[in-house]
Amino acid sequence: MIKTRAIQAFAAALAVLGVANPPAKGQYIAYVGTYTNQRPTPKSKGIYAYRFDAKTGKFTSIGLAAETSSPSFLAVHPNRKFLYAANENNQGTVSAFAIDAATGMLKPLNSVSSKGSGPCHLSLDQTGKWLFAANYNNGSVASFPVNADGSLGEAISAIQHQGSSVNRSRQAGPHAHEAVVSPDNKLLFAPDLGMDKVMIYQIGANGALTPNAPPSIGVAPGSGPRHMAFGPKGKFIYVMTEMTDSVVAFSYDGKGGAKEIQTISAVPADFTGQKSGAEIAVHPNGKFLYASNRNHNSVTAFTIGAKGALAVAGNVLVPGKTPRHFAIDPTGAYLIVSNQDSDNIVVFRIDPKTGGLTPTGDALEIASPVCVVFVPAS
Repeated sequence: MIKTRAIQAFAAALAVLGVANPPAKGQYIAYVGTYTNQRPTPKSKGIYAYRFDAKTGKFTSIGLAAETSSPSFLAVHPNRKFLYAANENNQGTVSAFAIDAATGMLKPLNSVSSKGSGPCHLSLDQTGKWLFAANYNNGSVASFPVNADGSLGEAISAIQHQGSSVNRSRQAGPHAHEAVVSPDNKLLFAPDLGMDKVMIYQIGANGALTPNAPPSIGVAPGSGPRHMAFGPKGKFIYVMTEMTDSVVAFSYDGKGGAKEIQTISAVPADFTGQKSGAEIAVHPNGKFLYASNRNHNSVTAFTIGAKGALAVAGNVLVPGKTPRHFAIDPTGAYLIVSNQDSDNIVVFRIDPKTGGLTPTGDALEIASPVCVVFVPAS
């Protein structure tokens, strides 16, 4: 009887959080966002789903979860009932879906204008009330209300970036590449490749965005900031530069102020090809940082020091071409790399002591993969 009551209490607590049933331990659904417009004859149709066993690192295909145009980046609601996709087209939209955690299928809810062109990144605040989008082509950010049923309202605010930088072929105008909510849920950070700045906005009680003071963090001219990640306890910021393929580490004061600690290359010193940094993420244990390098076709592992400085722990080539994105599974045991131009996803095992990566040998064949997110399976 005591065990039964404990189970019932646990289930009730999960229900308060919006989770109908406890997830199967170690069992997840992995959703993969893709490009549907990258070839003359598109091979992909939208968002694909897989079952993922965190105990073994194995994926099993479910199939096409939702047909939608170029869902290049995905974000999961904190209650794990809804999924959102950035439809990266010239006429940008953001689409909302309800998740069936039993089957993996996605039910379309609605789509709204991203208030820009080429939306390439999404995030939600910790309450799940607001969604934020970055539009690459025209360089803007926007915020949207999330309704109780998971659908999206029209944009509350849309801010057009203004500025350029030294590379006239790639930085003649702004190119917002990401929208990241701060650990305290008060600020939105938007790395802008075209401006060589990470723009910072305050998130209002109604979800509206207003410029912060200070309004931005700068990087070296011609770097092209692409993505960023917060370090342990929110005391550090790490910015991945696309054009110089480096990681810039900053100490962070919690209010938008940042001081550079170091800039460290994410590719080996003997690499002579065109540099093209892509994804960056900090391991859940706060000890390691990873960065993907598209033209080098590799992922670099770093250790994070007590004062935020990075040291290279290793560099591994990926079995594929153009590792645009990677994800660390919810248990922190595996790193999953999406190779956009070789149409495959590959899996690496993470050494919990060193952060080193070892390929498992598993690969998923999928056209133009761009992003992977996880949801507990029911």
